[in-house]
Amino acid sequence: MKLNKLTLRDQGLFNKYLSFSRHELAAFSFANTYIWRAIFDIQWVLIESSLCIFFRDKIGCFMYLPPLEKERHPRAIEQAFTIMDSINKNKDISRIENIGQEDIEYYCALGYLCHQKYPDYLCLRSDLAFLKGNKLKSQRASYNYFVKHYNFEVSEFKLKHEADCLSLFNNWLEGRKVHCDEDLYCAMLEDNHKVIKEALSNYKQLDLEGIVVKVDKRIEGFTFGYKLNNDTFCILYEITDLSIKGLAQFIFRRFSARLKDYTYINIMDDSGLDNLRKVKLSYKPKRWISAYIATRDA
Repeated sequence: MKLNKLTLRDQGLFNKYLSFSRHELAAFSFANTYIWRAIFDIQWVLIESSLCIFFRDKIGCFMYLPPLEKERHPRAIEQAFTIMDSINKNKDISRIENIGQEDIEYYCALGYLCHQKYPDYLCLRSDLAFLKGNKLKSQRASYNYFVKHYNFEVSEFKLKHEADCLSLFNNWLEGRKVHCDEDLYCAMLEDNHKVIKEALSNYKQLDLEGIVVKVDKRIEGFTFGYKLNNDTFCILYEITDLSIKGLAQFIFRRFSARLKDYTYINIMDDSGLDNLRKVKLSYKPKRWISAYIATRDA
């Protein structure tokens, strides 16, 4: 069975298959899938009228998403594992990631083992846009400090901002590395350096949306993301100069305020990192969106 290398021309096909069901996990997006080309060889194939997406690197091959389909086809899952097994020397690597809570019973009934991974955090957009009440008192104070003490300008992200945003990200990355004492976190930093370059270089084609914040006419913060479904927007990246007090809270609030067409904002998972978990929890998410990985019984 021939696998097809992922290109921008496949976006229409992906969106068609994504539209068959409503998805809440941030992974269910062509943009979110495509930008990982910076790290993985991404390929796809249609099996039993199901779209199957495979990620491959030096370690092995796995499915980033469960088969996308209008009707369930158990044989598509079987054949997908056969494809992964033909690539992986260690068949334990063969797996399907980012399965939603609603599909767990289906996979378990077919005999697969489902392991919970880190959930996405779902926030009410109105909470982030207005920062009302005691629960967001700290963020509101930081926002007000920034507004009071800095000369700033907010504008929509444009392609002309790409170089300055990458420069800011590089500075942010170097600053993070200084305090990096977790191997996983350091590896994630390097991966994200490649991924964000892929995202920014294809920003328009991937229908991404974002803003930049200038402080004293210099870009010191940017954030962007994508429409996940009709009532949810996903924030993919938020990068700021952490030495500027309140800027992170400011850009998060201002971007959320712009997203008036959405009820919720998915701020993605925490990758199991304590520092990310604390930040995301501080915004008092409305709920968590569970995600699972399916493997076979040994």
